Parts: sequence; C-alpha cells; structure tokens
Amino acid sequence: MVKRPAFLDTLVRSQPFRVFQLGLGVLLMLLAPIIGIPTPGPLGIFIFGFGFALVLRNSRWARRRYLRHTQRYPRVRRAVNFGLRRKSKRLPITPAAPRVDTAPSVADGSPAPDLRPT
Repeated sequence: MVKRPAFLDTLVRSQPFRVFQLGLGVLLMLLAPIIGIPTPGPLGIFIFGFGFALVLRNSRWARRRYLRHTQRYPRVRRAVNFGLRRKSKRLPITPAAPRVDTAPSVADGSPAPDLRPT
C-alpha cells in the first residue's frame, strides 16, 4: 500500500483545510437541489451525498446528531449502511425480535395491564 506524502497528511489535518472542507460540504448540500432539479437522473442526490459526507467528516456536532438520529431510527441506519455498502453491514438484515415490555409487579399495588389483543 502506498503511503501519502507527509506534507499532504499535514495539509489534510490542518484546521483551515477542515474548515474549507466543511464549508464546501455545506455549499454542495445547498446547491444539490438547484443542480438536481433541471438535470436528468440522480445527479443532485450524489452531490448532496458528497457534501453530507464532507460535513460529517469535519463536524463533530453533525456527526453526533447523525449518530443520535440513526440510533433512534434503525431503518434509516440500515438504509444508509446499505447505500454506503459498508463491509460490516453487508450481511442480510434479519428482522428484530419484538420488544417485550415488563409488566409492573403486582406487589407494588398497581393492577396488571390488559395484554389481550384489541
């Protein structure tokens, strides 16, 4: 595997370059609908995705929000992982087991919930 030159590695990790990449990502996300509407095909989606990747790569706030959103909505996470073709996520998706809520104890004096289907 070929290593990057040291100056390029330093440039990519520098703060001004990261701010530039963040600004470029936001700009691409804003321009995606303008470019995508008149052009045939999914060009706008790819431009938005590239801008979104730049923003996630360079913004801790955006990364935290994205992770929180994907944890809250697992369907979105599965779709993104499928779209990004992540190696660890290429396995077939198995349906999640139904969540069993624990019923309150009868010892605390509350009535047991009605579990019959309606």
